[in-house]
Amino acid sequence: MAGGSRSVVIAALIANGSIAVMKFFGFLLTGSPSMLSETYHSISDTGNQVFLLIGIRYSKQEASRAHPFGYGKAQFFYAFLVSVLLFGIAGWESLKHGYGALMNPGHGGERADVILAGINFTELVPVDPFWINVVVLLGAIVFEVWALAKANAELQRQIDSYGWSGVREAFSKTSDVTTLTAFTEDAVALGGAVIALVGITLARYLEMPIFDAIASIAIGALLMGFAVALAWENKRLILGESLAADVESELRTAIADHEGVVHVDGFRTVFVGPGEALVTADVSFDDESVTADLDEDITRIEEKLRGIDDRVRAVYIEPER
Repeated sequence: MAGGSRSVVIAALIANGSIAVMKFFGFLLTGSPSMLSETYHSISDTGNQVFLLIGIRYSKQEASRAHPFGYGKAQFFYAFLVSVLLFGIAGWESLKHGYGALMNPGHGGERADVILAGINFTELVPVDPFWINVVVLLGAIVFEVWALAKANAELQRQIDSYGWSGVREAFSKTSDVTTLTAFTEDAVALGGAVIALVGITLARYLEMPIFDAIASIAIGALLMGFAVALAWENKRLILGESLAADVESELRTAIADHEGVVHVDGFRTVFVGPGEALVTADVSFDDESVTADLDEDITRIEEKLRGIDDRVRAVYIEPER
């Protein structure tokens, strides 16, 4: 799973980095508020992929005395940090800039003179910058479709592997928050590019720049909404969520049905990293079990649990006599 998550993040990083440069160039040529919002969006997404890669690298550290179950939860922390940045930087800045453009609209249909460091960028190109924006956004859509397809392929692999009904159930049950975050960002980025394209097109042909500003506000609201949803999903894992109830039931039944087991007195699970769960159980064995047989029984139970669900990494069985 870690390898799949890393390839998904790298694909998103390449796509968002390329798109950010193109969108900023489009903004320099037109001064479009929705293009600036999309620039914020792509810059934020690019930085977010860097954070996710840091989380993946950090989580691969070996377990230590201070962290006996390893550093897997580092990915939960960095994914939560990404959701905060997505909300605070991309979402808020897009919303604020769109509101400013709405309150102070420009002149629809006219080329905007964007001057930076004494350079008038609208004088550097012989074609109408509107069409450059269209090409940039269409290019962004192609890049985002590619990155989203990579993220979706990994998410679908997990859906098939764990028998989830679809993306909605995967969103609430997966512990691979890195893939989940990349998938969400790519989906939102694709939606944002489409909204921006619609906004600048309406503003141009209806000669009403208000549509460009509305598109910017819509992009900001979209980003902030999904950022809150991502933060909520990361919170459940940071706080220590267990495996799904149906999976726990299957694991508990496997212990209870093992020969020599009288009763399962206590059973707990918790995610200690993406795709890594800890299982503990207090188990009553029959009186005929001897110490040597008990050790062998516990070993077989541990193997059985790992065979049922590959996310089971550590198993602790406490025998009760």
